Amino acid sequence: MKILKSLLLVLCCLFAGLGLHAQITQDGSKWTVEVKKKSAQQYDIIVHAKLPEHWHIYSMNPGDSSLTPTEITFSKNSNVTFTGKVKENGKLIREKTVDNGFMNIFKDHVDFIQSATISRNTKIKGAYTYQICNDAMCLPPTTKSFAIEVTDAGGTDTSKINSEVATAQPQADTQNTNNVSKNNDAQGDTAKNKTVSADKKSDNDEHKGSRSLLWLFLAALGGGIAAVLTPCVYSMIPITVSFFTKRSKTRKEGLRNAFYYSLSIIIIFTVLGVLISAIFGANALNSLSTNWIANLFFFVIFVVFGISFLGAFEITLPSSWTSKTDSKAGVGSFGGIFFMALTLAIVSFSCTGPIVGPLLVLAGKGGIAGPAVGMFGFSVGLALPFALFAVFPGMLNKIASSGGWLNQVKVVLGFLELMLALKFFSNADLAQSWRILDREVFIAIWIVLSVLLGFYLLGKLKLSHDDAPAKNLYGQEYVSLFKLFLAITSFTFAVYLLPGMWGAPLNGVSAFVPPLGTFDAFGGSNCAPAAHNEGSDEVKPVKYVADMKIYEPPVVRNLGLVTYFDYDEALAASKKLKKPIMLDFTGINCVNCRKMESQVWSKPEVAKLLKEDFIVVSLYCDFNRIELPKKQQYFSKDLNADVVTLGNKNADLQASKFGSNSQPFYFYVDENGNKLADEGYSYNPDVQKFVDHLEKVKANYKKTHP
Repeated sequence: MKILKSLLLVLCCLFAGLGLHAQITQDGSKWTVEVKKKSAQQYDIIVHAKLPEHWHIYSMNPGDSSLTPTEITFSKNSNVTFTGKVKENGKLIREKTVDNGFMNIFKDHVDFIQSATISRNTKIKGAYTYQICNDAMCLPPTTKSFAIEVTDAGGTDTSKINSEVATAQPQADTQNTNNVSKNNDAQGDTAKNKTVSADKKSDNDEHKGSRSLLWLFLAALGGGIAAVLTPCVYSMIPITVSFFTKRSKTRKEGLRNAFYYSLSIIIIFTVLGVLISAIFGANALNSLSTNWIANLFFFVIFVVFGISFLGAFEITLPSSWTSKTDSKAGVGSFGGIFFMALTLAIVSFSCTGPIVGPLLVLAGKGGIAGPAVGMFGFSVGLALPFALFAVFPGMLNKIASSGGWLNQVKVVLGFLELMLALKFFSNADLAQSWRILDREVFIAIWIVLSVLLGFYLLGKLKLSHDDAPAKNLYGQEYVSLFKLFLAITSFTFAVYLLPGMWGAPLNGVSAFVPPLGTFDAFGGSNCAPAAHNEGSDEVKPVKYVADMKIYEPPVVRNLGLVTYFDYDEALAASKKLKKPIMLDFTGINCVNCRKMESQVWSKPEVAKLLKEDFIVVSLYCDFNRIELPKKQQYFSKDLNADVVTLGNKNADLQASKFGSNSQPFYFYVDENGNKLADEGYSYNPDVQKFVDHLEKVKANYKKTHP
């Protein structure tokens, strides 16, 4: 029984939540559109993509959902009837990703072919979206429009191929600069992996290439096993297995019916995953994790389920659903057994819903196959005990009866649901800058919930639907060793969180708690307040500080670094302090930026150089909540978009002046904006290499500023 109870801990793995960089110079790809006549009214519309050496684009089915698929779209035209879907004609290459998944790419050239029936001469308009990468860098996704005339529609000559070629023209304002850093950050390192040709790939390599889905399956399997320990499911095991074993004429028939029952559970949940994939597509579920409205929705759902688990009310689906499925259940046919399994799925909704919901969001990261694989793994874990106990019915006598301990499992899940709900609200709070759930408030609530959970496990906190506590031979209440260790874990977690109320970084849970910049328990300061360079108020950063300071990572604040957020202000500070400038092109959601700051900037030798010898200006290229004054807005040729926000302005500076649009990227200039190094420094956590680079820049500055 202790082994079964310990499986509850697997549930936590489902909610444990990857981050990369890229660089670009010029888009050397060439795109043309051609119409080839096949018969009187039958044509092929072909989009040719010619790629420069060592560069690639993603297939229309790129593999991992974080990748940008190539898309070909056509405008509506009453004279054109499109037949089937766009086909790819090129050498498809499968490449491993950094998280052991895979991506499908094309190199050198590829054609995208759309068959169509054209009834009369017309102009065909459309657009194509793609992202081009090489082994070290990626461009942001680009959308370009095209238009091509068809002048021979309705002819009868089928032997001669009449083709017309049109060079695609960029479609203004279709590139979303708000997503530049996120897309580059999420895909740069992906392009560093070695390429493996699909036609040479062994079955073992195929298996390794899909390990991200295997991990998803295993996590979902653990969630299904954890769901077995909930009252709704656990109490059904002895009843259902006994039903099959006692009503079946032979043991063989009983095993067959139990197998049908387990298979039905797997079919029901897997079909649900397939339907979700078909309806929402590969990326829709993944995008929910960053959408503030979706995060608020999940917050409400988790709170409702959490309160329900604590005993406030019971969440059930309409009783009519259960009645209809139960009325069709019987042992005489597979159909009847299937409806028994469907009844279980409906009855157990209040317990499995909180597990299935987050699982589907997690599964969305696995592309189109993700939800199907995730739900398959969950259903296998859920069906496993029914199959095992049917094969070994004697084990039923050894499992604990469904009593008060199951209710305690449900309450523990309720506390976990409430704690996880705060993370979803925090995501929305940060995205919208509401400042409702600042760091110390978030931590305080987690501490309280952890302490309450510990007291509950020790029997010091009782809820209305709890059974009487167990008593020993002497009539005294006691706590089992399993619950004691869980309580110790809960109290330990609360003590670990406590220093966070005074500004401790809490690196162990940094992925969950709000950033240190939201800590304002002491009027906006923290345990390691930053001091500005040389204590001179006249060079103290002012512009955008109020809005941007909260996004500074803990390592920057703890080092006492001064960071500017405006390029012109940094130039002025450099002129007065006579120091070179390090332009830190970064992003709020840039994972590799945080890695550089925590793994490289934090080293004493690096921190000393940055504090004493450089002006650091952090230019966030994905911060778009500050709109520039109308007179400062302009159109950027490098971004092919209007520069409207502060993030746009920073991204345009990086692209136009330094020929790059990836983060993190560090460039060095003097007070006049003159470059101090021929090349910048991208993501590379080699501390000594970064120190050598800083020393070189420092030496170059001294040569030009004796």
